[in-house]
Amino acid sequence: MRTIPLMVTPAGKRKAVAHLVEAHGMSERRACKAIGCCRMTMRYRTTRAAEAGLRQRMRAIAQERRRFGYRRLHVLLKREGYVINHMA
Repeated sequence: MRTIPLMVTPAGKRKAVAHLVEAHGMSERRACKAIGCCRMTMRYRTTRAAEAGLRQRMRAIAQERRRFGYRRLHVLLKREGYVINHMA
């Protein structure tokens, strides 16, 4: 059996595996193998904090100053008091 590589996000793969498990009663292991994804993709839980306010501010600055790159945006956000990287 040949598989066709598709560009699917990890979230899409999680949904597909969940569908196979619920609708067809497959085991998680078999569903992951059928889709062609790693089982750790199913068990992954993000540890990143919700940063909706920071993202909105970045977009607002980027709209105002279209020529600024990510480095300059980072400097401006640090001046406003945002803590961005893990290295403060």
